[in-house]
Amino acid sequence: MGLFLNPDMELFSMSVASDIYVDKTGLIDFVNRFIGKERPYLASSRPRRFGKTMAAKMLAAYYSKGCNSKELFNGLKIGKLVSFEKHLNKFDVILMDLRWMYGIALEQKNENQDIRIIPFIQSLVINELRDTFPSIVEEHDVSLPAVLAKINNRTGKKFVVIIDEWDCIFREDKNNMELQKEYIDFLRGMFKGIVADKFIALAYITGILPIKKYGTESALNNFREFTMLDPLGMSEYVGFTEDEVTHLCHEHNMSFDDMKHWYDGYSFEETGHVYCPNSVVEAINNRKFKNYWTKTGTYEILKSYIAMDFKGLKQNIVEMLAGNRCKINTNRFQNDMTTFTDADDVLTLLIHLGYLAYDSEKEEAYIPNSEVRSEMINAVSGDGWEEVYKAITDSEKLLKATWAMEEDKVAKMIHDVHTANSSSLVYNNEVSLSSIIMLAYYSAAKDYTVIREMPTGEGFADMVFIPKRSTNVPAMIIELKWDKSAEGAISQIKDKGYVDALKEYTGNLLLVGISYDKKTRVHQCKIEKYEMK
Repeated sequence: MGLFLNPDMELFSMSVASDIYVDKTGLIDFVNRFIGKERPYLASSRPRRFGKTMAAKMLAAYYSKGCNSKELFNGLKIGKLVSFEKHLNKFDVILMDLRWMYGIALEQKNENQDIRIIPFIQSLVINELRDTFPSIVEEHDVSLPAVLAKINNRTGKKFVVIIDEWDCIFREDKNNMELQKEYIDFLRGMFKGIVADKFIALAYITGILPIKKYGTESALNNFREFTMLDPLGMSEYVGFTEDEVTHLCHEHNMSFDDMKHWYDGYSFEETGHVYCPNSVVEAINNRKFKNYWTKTGTYEILKSYIAMDFKGLKQNIVEMLAGNRCKINTNRFQNDMTTFTDADDVLTLLIHLGYLAYDSEKEEAYIPNSEVRSEMINAVSGDGWEEVYKAITDSEKLLKATWAMEEDKVAKMIHDVHTANSSSLVYNNEVSLSSIIMLAYYSAAKDYTVIREMPTGEGFADMVFIPKRSTNVPAMIIELKWDKSAEGAISQIKDKGYVDALKEYTGNLLLVGISYDKKTRVHQCKIEKYEMK
């Protein structure tokens, strides 16, 4: 039992004993399916705070010979499954926290410039292997793959290798191409080829980025990859599922509606809605819903990427801030943090970092929830984004003017937002006007559930603002008209029965018609109170 070889179960035991613990041991059953078969190489990438390290600790506690974890797992989901005892504590496990090991290597290099980072990292594990297999591992052995091959050749032992933060070097030393190449060569020696297939029973690596590409080919193309673009059968283990969050809210007397508003938005075909575990746990522990990502040091990273001057990137960000989705091509992304050729590459990176969610069926990216949206607003508060940021910060004034039925003031404020952001969006375009309205009414999200193109009566209402239960604000139906009158928009709401969509709503209802004249570029607004019958 050591730091890296055959770790004990203490870390995972502490997790299970936490006040808030969600049982994800079903992942063990999923991973067990690959042992003893071809390609037992799994790479799971997901954003920070989505439970990567928890999964690594859990798998190590299950497979490691360095502990007896039967009692720990017996009361969990895996303990009830057929595969439970098949591989329990039966493997020599190597658990590597690359971020920690990289940090130690840098400290040593600062003291001695002759030290090379990748050989030093290997030496940390080789030293423990030498203590365990003294007759096999010699003092001059410096290659970890070669040592594992030699142990396997002498004893027949196969290893389970778990690497947490496997992509740390690509993120922390993103411009050091020589180090990255040396690291990839090390990983190839560990996991690729006939010899590696003999001494590896299972490899499980987890990080934020998928495996680095060179051109169209993955550097480790024998790995099965599970990503935020397509988590496949691992989707229910990426974060907390909606059922799990619903149970937590009930158990801890927290509002599920508020939890959903703040942290819902990621969604996978196999699982449905997925929540960031860290955010949910922090909200419950603190009894408060807010943005907890600011604690992770992500703000400057986000700011640097959305400031990149790729054609169409700013327009995409504005569209998504306004509640739209953007079609993107994720296939060209090289899975690193430096190789960008267009806006799609940047947006694909933001999906892997968790700032955007992805609809794989429609191939569309979008901002998932209020927590991430608030972080996006922080990031657009700087140079080049003044008009967008002003529209967002002024949205509270626009909302109050609408409630007060100040038609001229509402028309003027929408005109100002539309004009100021005409360089970011196609100005004379109906979709653009819709996006501008959503951007202008940005602050409404805290009081309303906003539905666009809502089926109602004989057609689709452009925008329906439904008050949340905890608020005392009027419901609103907003209808947009292009080269027609605002009065005509109000008439359409009434004539086509759009108000029927809110027939169960008993509070105040405002009908809002907004028009835009393409020739004069003048906006008009008409607001009426409607008495629900």
